[in-house]
Amino acid sequence: MTERVVTAYTDFKSPYAYLAKDLTYALEQAYRVRIDWQPYILDIPSYLGSAKVDDRGNVLEEERNAHQWRRVRYSYMDCRRQARKRGLTIRGTRKIWDSTLAAAGMLVAKSVGDTALRAYMDRVFEQFWRHALDIEDVEALSTLLRELGATDDLPARLEAERAEVRRIATEAESIGVFGVPSFVVDGEIFWGREHLPDIEAMLTPRS
Repeated sequence: MTERVVTAYTDFKSPYAYLAKDLTYALEQAYRVRIDWQPYILDIPSYLGSAKVDDRGNVLEEERNAHQWRRVRYSYMDCRRQARKRGLTIRGTRKIWDSTLAAAGMLVAKSVGDTALRAYMDRVFEQFWRHALDIEDVEALSTLLRELGATDDLPARLEAERAEVRRIATEAESIGVFGVPSFVVDGEIFWGREHLPDIEAMLTPRS
């Protein structure tokens, strides 16, 4: 029987992608399926504006209207509410991060193997949302990758993989992907973890 593949697009700066990660792992455990993890970098300012705040939440810079602020604040409130149910920590970010380098690291970890990829994703998501990892810091990401078995000239490899991250995004957008978490199953796109039950139904063998 041919192994079915679920392509999962993710972005480390998305709390919704963080909440979907373990639920997506569960698909592999429950069904005859392989998860093909791919990065997709969100352009948050294009639809939610941009802002920078200090450690106390005071706004230092902003290009965001009142509607966008309400939407952002609700999103974080909702994500924290869901995270608490699962013992996860999601702290509000102080700025809109460029997650391209962390996505490049994901590709490097993927080349090492499935175990390294999962460990990389677990640690980057958890530490970033606890404010314990700078996902724009090439040395921090290189150190993590070395711990997981990568042996390249990692700073140079990470910079080189930026082009592949952009290529993957362009290819994803060509089939209709626009956000994360997104899943592609048998050519059909699903956006959001709330559609995982639909994906499970597609993967369940019919008697």
